[in-house]
Formats: sequence, structure tokens, C-alpha cells
Amino acid sequence: MPYFDAASAAPLHPVGRQALLAALEEGWADPARLYREGRRARMLLDAAREAAAEAVECRPDELVFTPSGTRAVHAGIEGALAGRRRVGRHLIVSAVEHSSVLHSAEAHEALGGSVTEVGVDRTGAVAPDAFAGSLRPDTALACLQSANHEVGTVQPVAEVAEACRAAGVPLLVDAAQSLGWGPVAGDWSLLTASAHKWGGPSGVGLLVVRKGVRFAPRGPLDERESGRAAGFENIPAVVAAAASLRAVRAEAAGEAARLRELTERIRTRVPALVPDVEVTGDPERRLPGIVTFSCLYVDGETVLHELDGAGFSVSSGSSCTSSTLTPSHVLRAMGVLSEGNVRVSLPPGTPAEDVERFLAVLPGVVAGVREKLGAPVTAGGVRGAERGAGESGAPTGDALVVDVLVVDALGRRCPVPVIELARVIDDVPVGGTVRVLADDEAARLDIPAWCEMRGQEYVGEEPADRGSAYVVRRTS
Repeated sequence: MPYFDAASAAPLHPVGRQALLAALEEGWADPARLYREGRRARMLLDAAREAAAEAVECRPDELVFTPSGTRAVHAGIEGALAGRRRVGRHLIVSAVEHSSVLHSAEAHEALGGSVTEVGVDRTGAVAPDAFAGSLRPDTALACLQSANHEVGTVQPVAEVAEACRAAGVPLLVDAAQSLGWGPVAGDWSLLTASAHKWGGPSGVGLLVVRKGVRFAPRGPLDERESGRAAGFENIPAVVAAAASLRAVRAEAAGEAARLRELTERIRTRVPALVPDVEVTGDPERRLPGIVTFSCLYVDGETVLHELDGAGFSVSSGSSCTSSTLTPSHVLRAMGVLSEGNVRVSLPPGTPAEDVERFLAVLPGVVAGVREKLGAPVTAGGVRGAERGAGESGAPTGDALVVDVLVVDALGRRCPVPVIELARVIDDVPVGGTVRVLADDEAARLDIPAWCEMRGQEYVGEEPADRGSAYVVRRTS
């Protein structure tokens, strides 16, 4: 069964598996003890730290192992903010950071700190000038991911780091998605990562704090890991994490070129095979293995279920697959379509045949879901043939002709509000408007995205007794 969700967790690398089994035999003792077993465990821990530091391109004494990447982010942000509390309590983050960064920002704000969220363009990238413009005299810390976990867009870390350095502000980089492909460029100050993203075992994170960065660990002090990660080190997992990182780095150049070709194949062919698809993320500045696209008139949860039944494991940022009933904060910040969102993230070693089979299966899956939901057929299909002979696409015969049509989609989740809009847009004359009443958070994102994809004018959002009214003007 092809596994296409490596951005969530990559399969354990064979080298990592071998290192884990060997370290279970040799690295079980307390590395803080001076007897033989303790010394052996300490040697394994030190060797793993040196290997990881070499991959990050930092000093070994700047790097500590944490129980997870999320904990590395939390500890890094808390420690950097505390270390610079005399400077101020202003924190800068991008709008598309991993939830661990955004949750830390929320906690900081709840305790009286201030947060600036820097927006992104439709590719998911921040503008270095906009980021630099958010720096203030009281800015204690700035955070920017190296590459986005949902759409694969690579961020301009080096340029942002230069601006932060000029302002005397440390920059924390979340490198979870990119570290397996290479070191992070730029003069950053702190870095975090997570082993299960590059083919190491889960439960191991990295936190790097450059020498000279003011840092004050939060919580009870602990003598292990320089006081920055409390608790007994999981030495077998740490050893496996470092070994797998070294192994994937050795394979990175060749594998990156191969995966780029495969993801470009998906980016190019999916819109040709499936009507009404928006491919998201930067087409050039992107990670090798991630490609994301969204399909109109599709329930993301059903698409994932159908693809799973066909043997493909993928993920989604659609609100239809979210326990919060809201679209992915990344897609929302980008202003792109969220319904029917599919993220394909290929692990190293993915055969081209699996990608070809995915491309063969996907059109039928999407068409089947659309048919079940009663979605309109795209131009050139049945829906187009149902029109009369009137000019400019204007309805004829018994079709309803009104200047303003109201569609009540209250209480109905994505993609139903957009489907209902698509069903009636031809029933108003060119220049007429449709008001869609909806209380699904996804409608705020998906109706404007539908207008852009279908060449209609999105007038705006108006208050309603329940939910909101989304006004669309027919232009063609």
C-alpha cells in the first residue's frame, strides 16, 4: 500500500532501525554514571550529538535532544523569550507556522505578551520586507519555519535572518520538514526539528541554541541536556535519530532530484486529469516530496476515505477532515481553496509506478465523490448542455431569472455551500448577484476561491441573522 504522508511521519529508515536495535543492547544504562555501562551509554549519546550537530552545522554543545519536536519548539520559544525579557515581550511569527509555534504564541499572549503574525502570499511564502517591517525595539524573538509542512513552500530564511540579525533579534527556525534534505541557510539563532520527519523514531526532537543567544530555560531545573530538556535521555532512540539523519543526508541529493520529478508530474497532470482543481504552494521554491491540491465540490474526508480504500495513504487540510470544523490555518492564510484538499508527501524511495497508479485512480475517486454529493458537472459536460440557446450564457425557457437570488446553506458543511452556489449561478442574469447564507467557516475561504477559479466576482461578506451572507456577482 503506497504511503504518501511522509510530511506527517516518514517511515523508519533501515539504518535507523539497525542503530535502534544495536543501541537497545548497548545504550540502556544511565549516561551520567561512571561505571562501564554508563560510560558506554555516554559514548553513544556523545557520538549521536556530534553526528546531529554536523548535520545541522552547529557546535555539539549548542544542541540538545528533547522528547519531541513540539517540545523543542515550546522550550526554544519559552527560553528565548525569558532570556530577553528585559528587551521586551514582543514575539513575531508567520501565519503559516506549525501549530506548536502558534500555540506557544497564544500562550505568550495570554500571559500579557504581544504577538505579530506576518501574513503570506498565495504561494504560502512571507515577504522578507514585511517580516523585517514587523521588527520593533521591544521584539524579543522572531520565528519562521524553513519550509511549510502542508504545501511544501520554502521560506526566505536567509533574508529574514539577515534582517533580524541587523535588528539584534534572534530568529528561531522550525526546520522539522527540511532538515533531512540539508542544513538551513542563514544566520539564524535557534533551530528545532523532529526525528520522525526524516525517518528517525518518534519521540526525539532537536533544539539548537547558538552561543551568545540569551536563553533562560523554563520549569524546574534539570542537570541533563544542559538544563534545557528534563528527564532521562532515550539513548536508543537518540542514536537511531542521528544515524537516520546521517543516512538520509547521504542520499538527499539523488533522492531530491527523483522526488522533484515525481511531484512535478503530479502538479502538472492532476489539473489536466481532474476538472476544477487548484494546485497550491510555490511551483519552484518547494521541498522535493510535497505537493498539495484542492478539488472543487468535494468532501475532503470522503476523498481520503476513498483513496485509502484504493490503497493510498494521504492527508488533507480541509475542514471536512478536521475535528475543529475549520480549514487548515495554512490554507486560510494563503487564501486558497480548502475543500477537497489533498496533500501528497512522498517518502524517499517511492517508486514512480505508485505515482502513476495514484494518477490513474484519482480522477475516478473525485468524480465518484462529486456524483454522490450532487455536484454540478463542469463546463462542456451535462450542465453546459442543459442551457438554452440564449446568448452570453443567459438562461432561457422556465429558468428562474432574478436580480438577486438567496441560497440558504445554513447548517451544511463544506463543500455543500459552494455546490449550491454553483447550481444556481446560471439562474441569474449576467450582472445579477447570489447571496449564499452559510455558517460553515470554510465558506469564508472557499466561496471567494470558487469565484476566482470560475471567473465570477466575489462582492464580499455581509452580516446575517445566522452565519454570514457571501455575495457573488455573475460576470459571465
